[in-house]
Amino acid sequence: MTEVILAGIGQTAVNEHWEKSLRQLGVAAIRAALADAGGIRPQALFVGNMFAPNLSKQAHLGALLADFAGLRGIEAVTVEAAGASGGAALRQGYLAVQSGLVDAALILGVEKMTDQIGSSVEEALATTTDGDFEAVQGLTTTGQAALIMRRYLAEFNVPVDGLAGFALTAHAHGAGNPQAMFQKAIKPETYAKAEMVSDPLNMFDIAPHADGAAAVLLTRRELLPADFPHPLVRIAGSGLATDMLALHDRRDPLWFEAAHLATAKALKQAGASLDAIDFFEYYDSFSIYAALSLESCGFAPRGLGWTLAAEGALGLKGKFPCATLGGLKARGNPGGAVGVYQAVEAARQLRGSAGVNQLNGARVGMIQSLGGPASTAVTHILERLDF
Repeated sequence: MTEVILAGIGQTAVNEHWEKSLRQLGVAAIRAALADAGGIRPQALFVGNMFAPNLSKQAHLGALLADFAGLRGIEAVTVEAAGASGGAALRQGYLAVQSGLVDAALILGVEKMTDQIGSSVEEALATTTDGDFEAVQGLTTTGQAALIMRRYLAEFNVPVDGLAGFALTAHAHGAGNPQAMFQKAIKPETYAKAEMVSDPLNMFDIAPHADGAAAVLLTRRELLPADFPHPLVRIAGSGLATDMLALHDRRDPLWFEAAHLATAKALKQAGASLDAIDFFEYYDSFSIYAALSLESCGFAPRGLGWTLAAEGALGLKGKFPCATLGGLKARGNPGGAVGVYQAVEAARQLRGSAGVNQLNGARVGMIQSLGGPASTAVTHILERLDF
């Protein structure tokens, strides 16, 4: 099978970029990725974004960003799959390069969440749920996650603070990531005193919405120059799956079937098992989603995903590191850009350029982004090549 290489990576810091526009953030990440790839020019641009039409009043991002990045004339489109938009864009770029129809594809994830505040943001977020049967009733994405978490605590007899380990892990890792929104570790007592947002979710169970852009350039291995300066990282497997959009339609709201299926597809394509995965960049927009992702992907038995965080197993020196550069909780949640940030961060780990957060001997990483409560799930397996 054709080896698709992450030849270039680039990102902006995740923060509230009041002074920068969506196009400025996107172009900054594009230029960084192209420079990192040594100037390889893409034939296609896939943009992952959720809310530009709602919050930035800007659609047609493919043409806009190709224009301002100096790539006029190339194929360029926007890919939308709620929080999985960046991961879905990455998959489209991967398929384009692997097919041979495109020699190099640029994937950009970009989001401006702070162009508006308050109810406007909640209204935009609600468009990712079932508009006719959830949003119209006033259900917010945070309220939805709170309902899931309440049922999880009750069904599996989990302590109220049982999921605290996810926030503690994320913030400990964010402290070593200069691109993260929050770069300070927190203590268990800080979590315990945090303000309740939507019971039982407190402030530290919810990833902060933020602005940011990340980009990767994909190409086939045989097209790389002989003097390519970086360790080679390939996409070994890619999978996307969907589930019922409305949570109440599912037989079991505590099982992310799409995450399960997308992971199985990616592992099968990579010819790998879960035991081969050295680290996992999960989608911790809410602590409960991290726990359910670990269980649905097969890393923990049902009802016990929270124990991995509680026992410290997800730390950089734990038996299964996760959210190694802070995850959504500490790095920040830049909406549709998340999946591309995950690809950049996993590539940094596999290249050996993750700084103080570098994992020793990491060779295979898994990244997964979710749209809503895994109504869409996109999984990629990334592997370092040493030959």
